[in-house]
Amino acid sequence: MTLFGVIILISSMAAARLQSKEQPPSSPVISGTVGYQQVTVPDPNGEPLQVGIWYPTTASTSRQQLGLFHQTVAPDGPLFGDRLPLVLISHDVSGSLASHYDTALALAQAGFVVAAVTHTGDNSQDQSYVGNRRDLIDRPRQISRVLDFMLGAWPERIRLDSTRVGIFGFSLGGFTALVTIGGIPDLSRIPQLCSDKPEAPECRFIKERHGDQLNAAPVSDSTWIHDPRIKTAVVAAPALGITFAGGGLRHIKVPVQLWRAEEDQESPNSWNSNMVRDGLPTPPEAHNVTKAGHFGFLAPCSEALAKAVPRICQDAPGFDRSAFHREFNRLVVAFFCGKLAAR
Repeated sequence: MTLFGVIILISSMAAARLQSKEQPPSSPVISGTVGYQQVTVPDPNGEPLQVGIWYPTTASTSRQQLGLFHQTVAPDGPLFGDRLPLVLISHDVSGSLASHYDTALALAQAGFVVAAVTHTGDNSQDQSYVGNRRDLIDRPRQISRVLDFMLGAWPERIRLDSTRVGIFGFSLGGFTALVTIGGIPDLSRIPQLCSDKPEAPECRFIKERHGDQLNAAPVSDSTWIHDPRIKTAVVAAPALGITFAGGGLRHIKVPVQLWRAEEDQESPNSWNSNMVRDGLPTPPEAHNVTKAGHFGFLAPCSEALAKAVPRICQDAPGFDRSAFHREFNRLVVAFFCGKLAAR
């Protein structure tokens, strides 16, 4: 039986248990319908964080707007299930909590609670941290703050299993995820890269933003926030992978699923995804996506998004982002199901 066949079989068995009301509290909950709420999380060290939360529900759903997207959810519907696993999502530069909404929906349909943050100073409305070291340092702290909220203050926190927490990160969100699970970046490697390869896309971007990431001043290892509560990670097209060269990932002990876009022109694989793959002490579950560009991991674009930011919506000929995401989301869900299985 194929992996997809196994997932379908598990889904059918779970649905049968739901109908008979014999669902054990520690088993995956697959309701098929998704609730959604948006909350503001206080941050003592910065601006309040906007967080989108997706979760299983049995409430009726309707089409709702989410930024420049639409999703079918039950706004503030009651949470269904107990001892549910949690996945955090970290977006790319200038993204938002909506950037990976389709992956969040797929995870919630499979029985996960998903919390996606809009990073302060690096989002679609505010780029004040972009290109600056503060962005790199503050992102992992923001993720940890969101996790504090979900496990300690969210009204439904008692329904979560604090031992089953994962993180999904794309591009600079991938960098964020790697730091959060134990990676220690060396930021002096950024100016070294730009000295050797001044036309590298990362270097052009930093210069255009007048950022300080080309500053070679050292950053103490203790500056970086790691969160041992996070037990696994999915990382797609990680940015600034070069900062982990020389053993920066050696302390990572949790399983990682790593996705690489074959035609990545934003975070070139040779000094990003490939370095992460080769630097992890345990080989990741690695996937190479043929014909894909960097932005292929973002949710399929709506017409509104394509008009607003056409650059991130233009895929290479022969690459069908919607078709890819159906497979991508299935494999991401399968990975988290396997690594965050109930004990």
